[in-house]
Amino acid sequence: MMFLQFFTWGAWFATLGQCLGANGLADFGGGAYGSAPLGAIFAPLFLGLVADRFLPSQIIMGVLFLIGGVLLLLIPSAAASGNGSFMVWLMLGNMLCFMPTLGLGNTIAFSHLKRELFPKVRVWGTIGWIVAGLAVGFMGWSSSLSIFRLAAVSSLLLGVFSFILPHTPPPAKGQPLDFRTLLMVDAFKLLARPAFAVFMLCSTLICIPLAYYYGLTSNYLSNTGFEQAASTMTIGQISEIFFMLLIPFFFRKLGVRWMILVGMLAWVARYLLFAFGAPDQVVWMLLLAVALHGICYDFFFVTGFMYADRVSPPEARGQVQGLLVFFTQGIGMFFGYKVAYGIFGGGKANLFGKDVDVSALGTGVPGYEPLNAAIMEGRGEAAEGSTSLIGQMFSTSIPDAVNPQLLAATMSEWKEYWLLPAAMAGGVAVIFFLFFRDRGDDGPAAEAQSQDI
Repeated sequence: MMFLQFFTWGAWFATLGQCLGANGLADFGGGAYGSAPLGAIFAPLFLGLVADRFLPSQIIMGVLFLIGGVLLLLIPSAAASGNGSFMVWLMLGNMLCFMPTLGLGNTIAFSHLKRELFPKVRVWGTIGWIVAGLAVGFMGWSSSLSIFRLAAVSSLLLGVFSFILPHTPPPAKGQPLDFRTLLMVDAFKLLARPAFAVFMLCSTLICIPLAYYYGLTSNYLSNTGFEQAASTMTIGQISEIFFMLLIPFFFRKLGVRWMILVGMLAWVARYLLFAFGAPDQVVWMLLLAVALHGICYDFFFVTGFMYADRVSPPEARGQVQGLLVFFTQGIGMFFGYKVAYGIFGGGKANLFGKDVDVSALGTGVPGYEPLNAAIMEGRGEAAEGSTSLIGQMFSTSIPDAVNPQLLAATMSEWKEYWLLPAAMAGGVAVIFFLFFRDRGDDGPAAEAQSQDI
């Protein structure tokens, strides 16, 4: 279940930006990536109103993946016809189906497994994401709309498989609808606590520069000569597994405050490596930046969830976790993708149907599309589907036919582009360092808490 669930997502999400750019749809990147945060925003409402009350979890999960698979199958034809707006709506429909399954999958697992066995199951989700990226690279599809067909097949398979998962009755069947829980009222009360308010504000703000990585790294790697960005980006997930295992050790040594701060600073380091590795396409700097994903994600997100659980009243733990997802994966990422692709697409971000001028935030990368086209033309189509592509995780090449002036100018634009999220992440880290104070984060209390965790 976990393997197919994250294979479905990873098959298209990691290199969506490169795929859209290669097919003349870069202007729709903000809306396409923004479908995931919107799904995260509305998923808790769906789970609270429907999934927890009416049908078994495995049945709802099966139906959602079948519908999502059909929508994924429709995306390539919509994109190929140039109908980017319809493509974005199809992606939004798919993510509205997919995001609730993250909670449903956890519900099924926790209902039938001992809690200590859950990490052994959940790690197969990360493995599924890695295998999806390797498969996309193996088939030479990093720039192809076929990534959606691969995801659709996985979604349909999981839809069918879900119906034979263990029976998991709706946990709140027959109970009256509690709008207090649905609207996370008790969780919002925690914002009256200064430390938690600073934590939530910084967690939301840091997700704006975070969106740059998820949305545009595949574009950047392709411009710097990486032959299969999908495979290259799986290095980040491999790193994630490694650092996930080290979290208990670092948690005991550092505590919540320094763990989260290190995670934030890792994002600064990643963007600086991207920026200063751009002019000469320094491969080791770019690979190191991707490999930092383990620290970036685990130290920030996983530690953040642990902190939120620690400060939550027992009766509101679910609400607090939902609130954190709502503000980070929802609100923060939504505006992050809009800002990142607003700059990328010429200085305008489409926010709720209105074009907002964000050109003052950066100069964008106008050279991306012509350089990408020149690289693809220089390589030709002969490599498509070659079995040797599995070895191209670390392989880079800039065809001799590419204009050196175009390459140099575009790399200069990429350098300026990555400096902005580095500055934003650094600013948020400074705010967190100066204003986050929580007596439970340092000293013996933190160590005892970390040992309990």
